[in-house]
Parts: sequence; structure tokens; C-alpha cells
Amino acid sequence: MDPTVLDAARCAADVAGAEVVFDRSGAAWLPAHRALLVADLHFEKGSAFAARGVPLPPYDTRATLARLAAAIAAYAPATVVALGDSFHDLGAGARMSAADRDDLARLAASTPEWVWIEGNHDPSPPPGLAGTCAAELALGPLTLRHAPTGARGEAAGHLHPCAKIARRGRSLRRRCFAVDGTRLILPSFGAFTGGLNVCDAAFDGLLSPDARAYLLGRDAVWPAARRTWRPD
Repeated sequence: MDPTVLDAARCAADVAGAEVVFDRSGAAWLPAHRALLVADLHFEKGSAFAARGVPLPPYDTRATLARLAAAIAAYAPATVVALGDSFHDLGAGARMSAADRDDLARLAASTPEWVWIEGNHDPSPPPGLAGTCAAELALGPLTLRHAPTGARGEAAGHLHPCAKIARRGRSLRRRCFAVDGTRLILPSFGAFTGGLNVCDAAFDGLLSPDARAYLLGRDAVWPAARRTWRPD
């Protein structure tokens, strides 16, 4: 599972026989299928919290859309797969601004194939968006789903993985891809989504002892062996 460094912003590794590229944006690229994977966009999380009196600025959807559009422009995918929790709740579509909704609709329609995987926050996307909805999707040796089960050949989201590592007396905590030779858990892509430390009990049984975390930096992706992970 030694990574191939493609450039500072991307690494690639084998997952169950599939080459997967880990992009610093938080998207994963499957070259054999020209498929771009993103997890946990959580559109309109800010407006959901604001409705409950939490003063979050209402710009998360706009920021997430901009990053998603940049990733699509960089890879020109034949297929985009959104791995569930693309919308923070069932009312997210109604709360989106007209401009954001139009931009998302254009982005989805511009891609030859778009698949919305069902999440626990959003069993289906709002009406009027291009694409198909599925509980899971098989691409080559990989099964794409929302919540990880620990199965071989799985690519999932849901847990919003982050890794904390210690280097030269300092600690660093970043969103990450959590990967071993047979399975992959993607970081959350949404602007307001945060993350759960990969040392948390929620990851128990999902990753082998030789797992790596691919940490997302501003300009680079850094692979970190499991022995370097630290709890919060």
C-alpha cells in the first residue's frame, strides 16, 4: 500500500485492486472509470444551525460548490458519485438560494453521469436535479456506499475522518482519507463539516493495522502510517 506521489497535491494507492488518487480537495479519483468521488457535502448545514440559533455564516453551500466545481474542472470526470449526506437535511433544497441551486443544477447536468448515494441525512436529493439515486454503486472492485461496514472493497464516507499526528514536537490535525489495502473512508467535503479523529472508537474494526491516513493540507497531501496517529 505504499503511496505513489503524483505531485504535492495528490497521492495514489491501491484499494482492493483499484487505483485511487487522493486529491487535496478531499475528492477521490478513480482513473479506470474516470469517476470522481466526494462524500458528505452537507449543503445548507449553516442555515440549519442558524434556524436553531447557532450563529454560523450562511456561506457554506457557496464555498462547497466552488470547491466541487474546481475538482470537476480539474479531472473532467465521466461520472461523479456523491457518497451520501450531500444535503444536511430534507429541507436543505428549499433553503438553498436560487443562485446556489441553479449552480448545482448546472454542475450536475454538465457531467455525463451523476449518482447521488443515499445518506442518513438525505435519503434522496431535492427534486429537479440531474442524476440518479442509489443505495450503493459497484465500480470495478469497489462498492461505493455512505456508511462504512468494514467490507473488502468498500469506499464510504459518513465518519468525516481526521487524523492528528505529532512531528518534531508539534502536532497537526487535518481531514484525511483513511485507507488500508482493501477499503477507503473519504473525508467530508463540505465547508462546515469538521471531522472525527481516526483513533475514535467509531473506526474500530473498519481499518487494518497497516492503515494509512492521507492528510489534506493547503497545498499537499501527506501520507501518515497508523503508528503516527494520535488521539485528540
